[in-house]
Amino acid sequence: MERQILRKLARWKDSRYRKPLLLEGAHRVGKTWVLKTFGERCYENTVYVSFTENEAYKAIFEPNRDVDRILATLAKTTGRAIEPGRTLIVFDDIGECPKALNALKYFCEDAPQYHVAGTATPPTTAFSKPASFPVGKVDFMRLDPMTFTEFLRADGDADAADSLDAICTLEPIPEVLFGVLFEKLARYFMTGGMPEAVGFWTEHAAEHTAARDADPVRSVLAESAKAYERDFVVHGKAREFSRITEVWNSLPSQLARKNEAFSYGIVREGARSRTYGAAVRWLEEARLVHQIPRSTGLGLPVASYDDRSAFRLCPADVGLLCGLADLARPLSSAAGEGAGEIERNRLFAELNGSLTEAFVLQSLIAQFEVTPRYWAEGPSSGATIFLIQRENDIFPVEVRTEGKEVDEGRGGGLERLKAAFPDHIKLCVRFSTENLKLKGDVLTVPLFLADRTDRLIGLALDRMKEGRSV
Repeated sequence: MERQILRKLARWKDSRYRKPLLLEGAHRVGKTWVLKTFGERCYENTVYVSFTENEAYKAIFEPNRDVDRILATLAKTTGRAIEPGRTLIVFDDIGECPKALNALKYFCEDAPQYHVAGTATPPTTAFSKPASFPVGKVDFMRLDPMTFTEFLRADGDADAADSLDAICTLEPIPEVLFGVLFEKLARYFMTGGMPEAVGFWTEHAAEHTAARDADPVRSVLAESAKAYERDFVVHGKAREFSRITEVWNSLPSQLARKNEAFSYGIVREGARSRTYGAAVRWLEEARLVHQIPRSTGLGLPVASYDDRSAFRLCPADVGLLCGLADLARPLSSAAGEGAGEIERNRLFAELNGSLTEAFVLQSLIAQFEVTPRYWAEGPSSGATIFLIQRENDIFPVEVRTEGKEVDEGRGGGLERLKAAFPDHIKLCVRFSTENLKLKGDVLTVPLFLADRTDRLIGLALDRMKEGRSV
């Protein structure tokens, strides 16, 4: 597997402003693999310390925070020399050892020549005592599930990934490649971006395509969903375990309600936020879900227009949603070679389109620092409108799953939004199964290009400045 974050880590290594690094992300998203691979590629050796595999390492940080003593003890314990700039020190699951987490402050202040990185899995680190967290003394990076492009490379489709990397205009994708990419996107919907499921799929790459059906992947996804429930027991408070599980298992039903806010009543009849609010926050801190607030306006900052009484919860990975909803088997017929347009559209409309919306949100969150919002005039069966902030502009994003080009004169969601805020919108983005194009102020993006949204918006704005929007 090739992860794009490895390039960011290489820039961190060479930065003159480098601090100890915390690589954050959900359990099983691949943080340990990324740091080990980074160490193998960019350093002469790696000193790996896991606080969950060997709790004896915690004792190294007990006497005091003297960095020279810690380094000497680590070198003796691991049998590896530790040299500035040549050795990567990896503290895995550093949140399990608060004193090691606190020691990063002293690595930053007293020994900045050493390269130190740790994996951090919220909410362990998010809820650390203030005294143990090295505020202002660490750099942060977030590892998200694998993108569709990363999936292509892992699945042996480097040529297809290269073709996406090479897009530098807003011309339609050649029809042959267009169909192939949608077939591969259907496979990605089946696995999602969690490395375990992707790895299981790619391990069968040498087998006949017919043998690579959804059933084995479905088992992996279902087991992953259950594994997170076991994490709730280990990392959550005992009294919250059942509530976290109930919220987690309610997600497919929540998302199937088109364009409607999260309802505690779906979790359990008569439930209220005061009972389940902490469970929602726990899942969000654990990076397993994203809370998407409802917005009432298009100004900056976007947070100032949040309706605090309404939000949507979206799983961090489309594959996890498949596992929760047990949807891997129905997708198998659409995921093979030669999947036709009818099957393609049926797939992307599954669960009232929430699979597709989850995929788009997953792609947007990985690209933009500000969490997207959603726009809703009220309960509606129409397409969902999300709002993304790019620099100092807000862009409405529509996700359509029925595979039909929209008649702008019909008064769809984007058109009503533009009419309500005529001076606030430079460009609208529409994700669908249509081909890439810019028409007027609407950029139509095929779903398989969702993880290229930032670049495509830039291309569209440049083209509109030149007066070539058609």
